[in-house]
Amino acid sequence: MNTQSETVKSDASSTKPHPGEALYKTNCLTCHQSDGSGVPNMYPPLSPNDWISDKDKLIGIMLHGLKGEIQVGDETYNNAMPPHNGMTSQELADVLSYVRSSFGNKLEPITQAEVAAARGE
Repeated sequence: MNTQSETVKSDASSTKPHPGEALYKTNCLTCHQSDGSGVPNMYPPLSPNDWISDKDKLIGIMLHGLKGEIQVGDETYNNAMPPHNGMTSQELADVLSYVRSSFGNKLEPITQAEVAAARGE
């Protein structure tokens, strides 16, 4: 007999990981940590802040990297972030969408078309 609890278990076991999660683990986790908390005085958190909520700024950072002092919340950071422009537009959209939907963020995804437009494609 098929009960409601069996259906729920079946649905839960078929949940696929976010397509950007593996990319995050490969490219971002070392500096920004598994929980997006960053490293105090070195790498900023990826929790809700103006940097994460601004799609254009976030895409630009991934494409061009970031150098110089920045303010995130009450903390100042001054480490370089390398560009990740070797990733495809879809990969960048996936990892950025993962960040924008994780670590307390509840923001709309970034599309491949938005990344491609920022690249001038």
